[in-house]
Amino acid sequence: MQAVLKQTTDYSSRVIPGLVLSILVTIAAYALTELEEQLTGHAWLEALVMAILIGTAVRSLWTPSERCNEGIRFSAKIPLEIAVVLLGLSLSSQTISAVGGSLLGGIAVVVFAAILISFALGRLLGLPARMALLVACGNSICGNSAIAAVAPVIGADSDDVAASIAFTAVLGVVVVLALPLLGGLLHMSDFQYGTLAGLTVYAVPQVLAAAAPLGSVAVHTGTLVKLVRVLMLGPVCVILAMLRPHLAGAGDNDTDVVPVRLPVHKLVPWFIIGFLVMAVVRSMNLVPDVALPPISTVTTLLTVLSMAALGLGVDVRVVARAGGRVTAAVVLSLLALGLISLGLIHLIGMA
Repeated sequence: MQAVLKQTTDYSSRVIPGLVLSILVTIAAYALTELEEQLTGHAWLEALVMAILIGTAVRSLWTPSERCNEGIRFSAKIPLEIAVVLLGLSLSSQTISAVGGSLLGGIAVVVFAAILISFALGRLLGLPARMALLVACGNSICGNSAIAAVAPVIGADSDDVAASIAFTAVLGVVVVLALPLLGGLLHMSDFQYGTLAGLTVYAVPQVLAAAAPLGSVAVHTGTLVKLVRVLMLGPVCVILAMLRPHLAGAGDNDTDVVPVRLPVHKLVPWFIIGFLVMAVVRSMNLVPDVALPPISTVTTLLTVLSMAALGLGVDVRVVARAGGRVTAAVVLSLLALGLISLGLIHLIGMA
């Protein structure tokens, strides 16, 4: 018992500095958003976006000490995963029914098409096969989670994994900030924009930040679409495991890494299951309506906190130091995913 308490205390002491820093950035984001609204009459930059910008600015001007890193990582992950679970309680039956079979099938087509196109772009730019696959899967499925899941399956080395994750961290923030502008320029409906966010944003939690400016319908639609996209990670890993013996012949040196069979919890994150459970609970009317507004407030607060930590963990200098071929492969892959996603939205005639 004493050993458990000691481990808990040690972990808490490592988490608290970074958590406090993330909370301070969150407070600053809310304060600036309130000031913006008082001065202009409208919050042009919501607290979610403001938290990312402030966190990134702080990280660019000052590198947090190693003492803060554990808490920053915790704040960027756990609160946002809890927020995704709570979001399931506010999911409306109208949103669920709007995601029909044509869209579900379209999501699978988008994922596989984006992987093939991204992989081809990476190879044309001279990237090794494993690196090209990591970039393709990270862009096409769910960013860091897909990279971490795919790497042992294909035998990728740590340098390729680190480079791919660094890019998804930086570009993930760029997508979250830029996508609402694109949705406005294209005059997209809430449902169309939510679908676009779900198809293009890297991580499930980041969908909340990207879709929030267009309202709850966009957030719920984007989350549902993104969850389906994440579930494609399982089939993709199975296919890549079968293709792994051919990667050495595609230009990589064989690392003699034995393919890994990933456990289910690595392919289906716990918060996705939690989201689905909460959606079922809501559909059964087990949560009183009076509890929904405070739950929504907590969800937003946790999301802003994690966006602050996400910004604190992003070093924009990483992209500046990266090779031109890797940068081009990642950016072109992301653009290809966006174009394919817009094509799907147009093809199935979303209202």
